[in-house]
Amino acid sequence: MEGIQHKTVSVNGINMHIAEKGEGPLILFLHGFPELWYSWRNQINGLAALGYRALAPDLRGYGGTDAPDSVADYTCCHVVGDLIALLDTVAPQEKEDKVFVVGHDWGAIIAWYLCLFRPDRVKALFNLSVPFIPYDPRFKPVENWKAFYGKDHYIVRFQEPGVMEAEFAEIGVGRAVLALLSYRVPDPLYLPKGNLFGHPLDSPVNLPPWLSEKDADYYATQFQITGITGALNYYRNFDRNWELSAPWWKSQIKVPVKFAMGDLDLVYTMPGMKDYIHNGGFNRDVPFLEEALVINGVSHWIHQEIPDQINQLLFNFFSKFH
Repeated sequence: MEGIQHKTVSVNGINMHIAEKGEGPLILFLHGFPELWYSWRNQINGLAALGYRALAPDLRGYGGTDAPDSVADYTCCHVVGDLIALLDTVAPQEKEDKVFVVGHDWGAIIAWYLCLFRPDRVKALFNLSVPFIPYDPRFKPVENWKAFYGKDHYIVRFQEPGVMEAEFAEIGVGRAVLALLSYRVPDPLYLPKGNLFGHPLDSPVNLPPWLSEKDADYYATQFQITGITGALNYYRNFDRNWELSAPWWKSQIKVPVKFAMGDLDLVYTMPGMKDYIHNGGFNRDVPFLEEALVINGVSHWIHQEIPDQINQLLFNFFSKFH
């Protein structure tokens, strides 16, 4: 895309691809699953035009960034370590000790961990779609999801290495990624074996209006090149991340935060989520939460679905801090 610069930097023992544009205070954009730096294309252009340096990496395991072989190399500590090393390279502390951060989906989860582990590097956070879920020693994540949703829930299905890779390969990994990116209903996502997305293999994926054929081709091509194992390995570390988070039990997120999600987001309809967001739990765990917006008629892919509105919200929030 015009004006966006691409380069590879060495961070935390891996090579990381980054895309950036603009000059000014740095905004670090963290993508989710199954996305890439490219999911922030509208924000990179929009915020660069408003006087920011917008930077979006492919997270480890994705796109042009290295994908370590071991599942255990995709914990929250590894990924936050990548980001701290990235910031030390592109925004040394002596020049810019704190940066703005924006996360979506898994990128939001990693952004919460970044603020929990290294609040000294974050000026303010704007997260999308996934609120902060604090460590709770009573509930091991994958067991909890399996007990509530059953064995066909996508998070449960993603756990066994190699299984979903093989099933996605049968329908084409690019096609599987597009089917996931087109999922727009607020119901839980189930992926039963032999009927992954509930329609014939030869039927085309009906792209949502915010995803052009050009966009779809980019995503499909990138995942056909790299495969999807690295992306799935994040899910395979849910329980390991839960264990690693134990020292931060009852800790709060102590940076300025704003949050937004759509009311058609499958995360919003998870059990207990609305109560947590609206009835005090979220504010208790994130005491500097300015606002938690729920936008009507918008799905999980909020920043791609309503990019201009999200760009304006980002600008309005971040402009308070400089």
